[in-house]
Amino acid sequence: MLSALVGPSVSVPVRDGRVALGRFQRIVLVEFEGPRERTIEVWG
Repeated sequence: MLSALVGPSVSVPVRDGRVALGRFQRIVLVEFEGPRERTIEVWG
């Protein structure tokens, strides 16, 4: 149920080869159902 509320993916802008986050923003991975294989795609 929690994963349905949070969502399975996120898009993060990259500027000049670095993740473009605000001053108080960060990326956090939360596991709801135990470890599993992940796919990370970087488009540029």
